[in-house]
Amino acid sequence: MASVSTTVPYGQPNPIHNDLGREDQTLLLFAHLMEGGKEDEETVESLGKLTKLLNDDVEVTKKGEKSITTVIDSDCVDTILCYLDMRQSDIVRGHAALCTSAYLKAASDDGSKKLSAFFLDRVQRGTYDDYIVAFCVAATIFPIVPDLTSELFLSEGFLPSLGPLMRRKWKSRKVETACLEMLNAACMHSHCREAVQKYCTDWLEEIVDQDTEQVIESMYATDPDMTVQEGSVSMRRHSIHVQNLAAVVLTKLRAVQPDQAPPNLSDPSQPRIQPATTSVEDLSKKFTQMLIKDPEHSSQASVEGLAYASIRSKVKEELAGDPEFLKSLVKTLESAPPRSPLMYGALSIFVNLTQYRPALTEEQKRISQLKAYADAAGKLQPDPLNDNEHVSARCKRVFEAGVTPVLVTISKTSSVASLTLIISILNSLSMTPSMRGPLAQQGAVRLLIGAWTNLPENDPKNMTVRRTAAQALARVLISTNPMLVFGGSRATPMSTAIRPLVHILLPDQTADTRDLLPTFESLMALTNLAAVDDDTRRTIVRVAWKDIEELLLYNNPRITTAAVELVCNIVQSPEEAESLFADTSKPQAQTRLKILVALADAEDAATRSAAGGALAALTGYESVVKAIAERERGPEIILGLCEDDNEDLRHRGVFVLLNMVACEGQTGKVAREKFMSNGGVEIMREVVTRTKRREIVELAVQCLKLLLGKE
Repeated sequence: MASVSTTVPYGQPNPIHNDLGREDQTLLLFAHLMEGGKEDEETVESLGKLTKLLNDDVEVTKKGEKSITTVIDSDCVDTILCYLDMRQSDIVRGHAALCTSAYLKAASDDGSKKLSAFFLDRVQRGTYDDYIVAFCVAATIFPIVPDLTSELFLSEGFLPSLGPLMRRKWKSRKVETACLEMLNAACMHSHCREAVQKYCTDWLEEIVDQDTEQVIESMYATDPDMTVQEGSVSMRRHSIHVQNLAAVVLTKLRAVQPDQAPPNLSDPSQPRIQPATTSVEDLSKKFTQMLIKDPEHSSQASVEGLAYASIRSKVKEELAGDPEFLKSLVKTLESAPPRSPLMYGALSIFVNLTQYRPALTEEQKRISQLKAYADAAGKLQPDPLNDNEHVSARCKRVFEAGVTPVLVTISKTSSVASLTLIISILNSLSMTPSMRGPLAQQGAVRLLIGAWTNLPENDPKNMTVRRTAAQALARVLISTNPMLVFGGSRATPMSTAIRPLVHILLPDQTADTRDLLPTFESLMALTNLAAVDDDTRRTIVRVAWKDIEELLLYNNPRITTAAVELVCNIVQSPEEAESLFADTSKPQAQTRLKILVALADAEDAATRSAAGGALAALTGYESVVKAIAERERGPEIILGLCEDDNEDLRHRGVFVLLNMVACEGQTGKVAREKFMSNGGVEIMREVVTRTKRREIVELAVQCLKLLLGKE
C-alpha cells in the first residue's frame, strides 16, 4: 500500500479532507486504522467513513469511475478483518462488520479471494491468536456471504482439525469461544450443519458433559505427587461459558433433525452398547436451569438454545408447564436491550410455545391424509402435543406468566422482525375467548392498531404481518365492550380500529385460496363497534360500505349472516338508514332493500334474524313500508318471520309488521290490505295463542287491532 504521511494528535478526531480524491481518502483512513493506540470512538469514526466510501463506490463505478478497491491490498483487508476480533469492543466489531460487508460488495470476486486467503493463512499458521481472529471473522461473515464462508468452512481438513484443538490439555477459553461461535453461525447453513454433525458432535458432547472431578482425577493420574491449584484446574477444563455455547450448537444440530428411531438390538450389525448422546430434551433442561439460576450471565446462551429446542413439542410442553421458567423468561424479555438477539430469541421461544397449526382447507386436509396413508412408517401423522387443545393450554400458561404488558412495552422500540413475533404471539393468545378482555385491558388493542398503522403497507414482507395484526385485533374486539377499550381517558379513538378491520374484509392477495375466517371475524368486530354510536357507523360506511354490500350475497351463509348483522347495526343510525335504504328514489337503495327483504326469507335462521332486525329499524320510514308492501312476496316474507318457531325471530317479525300496519295515510292503508289478504289476522291470532313472551303478545294484539280497524 502506498504510504501516507499523517500527524494526528492523540485523542483528536481523524481529519479526512473532502478535497482529497476518493482513493487518497481511502488510503488516509487505512493509515489511521493501522496505527495503534486509538480510542474506540476514533476507530469507529474511521470505519464509518470507510464504510460510506465503499457503499458509495458501488454507484460511482457504474458511472465509469475507477473503484477505490483497487488501492485496497491484502494488508488493508487484514486491517479491517482484525477489527472483527472478539477482543475488540462490541461497538468496534459492529462497525467493522458493516465495513467488511461494504468492502465485499464493492470488491466482488477480488474481495472474496482476499478474504479466503486471509482465513486460510490464519488457520494454517495455527497460533492461538490466529485461530481466534480466523474464527471470529468466519462467525461474522457467515450471514453476509454464506456461500463463500461455507466454502471456506467445508474446505478439506478444516473441520476434522477442530477436534484436536478443542481437546488440548491446556485450554484457551478465547479460542474455544471463538471456535464455538463460528460453529454456531455455521449451523444456519444446511451443508455446514451436516458437516458439523459429522465431525464435531463427539467433542461437543464431551464439552457439555465435562465433569470437573474427572479433570482433577486425570491430573492426579498423570502426576500423583502434584499439588492441584485452582488455576491449574481451570486451565485444563472448559469454562461454563464454553459449555453453554457447546450446548447451543448441539441443540441446533439436534432440533432440526427428526427423532432417531431406537437401535434394533436384534440386528447383529448394531453394537450391543450404544454411545450415550445428549438429547434436545436434556439440553433444554440445562438451558432452563441456566436461565432460572443465573440469568445475568447465562441468558444469551440459554435463550438461544431454547429458541431452537422449543421447536420440539415435548420441550414446548416441559417449558410451558414450568411457571418459574416462564416468569424468568418474561423478566429476561423485559430487561433485554431493544433490537438485540436476546430479545429476538426470547420472543422466538414464546412464538414456539403459542403457535397453532395453520388452518387447512378441505382440499389441503385431503392431501395431508393421502400423504399420511402413503407413508408406511406413519411419520407424517400430526403430533398430538401440537393439537389445538395443547396449544391453547400453553397459551393460557404463557398469558398467566404476565407476558402481555411486557410485549406492549417492548413493541415501542422493537425492530420489524421482533414486532412480527410480538404480533404472532398476540394472535395466538387471542384465539382463546376468555383471554380477549384481559388482552384489551393490558394494552393489546393499542399495540395491534399501532403495528398495523406503522408497518409500511407497500412492503410485501409486511403484508402477512399486517393481516395477522388486524385479525388478532378483530378477535379481541369481538369479545370486548368497545366502550371499555376506547372510552374514558384512553387516547386511542375508536375510529383507528376500523381501517385495520376493513383491511381483512378483502381476500389475501398472496394466498392461493381464500381464508374466510379473517373476513368473518372482521365483520363480527365491526358489528360490535357499530353498536356504539352514529359517528362509528358513519365511518364504517364511508370506509367499507362497498365491500360490506358485496358480502351480503356471498356464497357462504356465515359470511352473509355476519354482513347482515353489521348492516342491522349500521341502520340504527337515521342518517345511514335513510341514505342507504330509505331514499327509494335511488335505484341503489331500491336494490338494497330488495336484497334485505329476500335475506329475511333465507334458510339460515341467523340470517333471517339479522335481516329482520334491520327491517325493524327501516320500517320506521314510510318509503320503506311502501316498497315492501308493493314488492311481490314482501308481506308474505314478513308474515313468515311472524310464524317462525324461534321466538326471537317471531318478535322481530311482529315488530316489523306493527311498524307497517301502523303507518299513516295511503301507505298504511295499502300495507294493511296486503297483510289482510295474506292471512295476517289468522297469523297474529296464532302468535297470541302460542307465544309465551309477554312483549311479543302485546305487539301482536296491537297488530290485530290495526288490521281489524279497531284503533
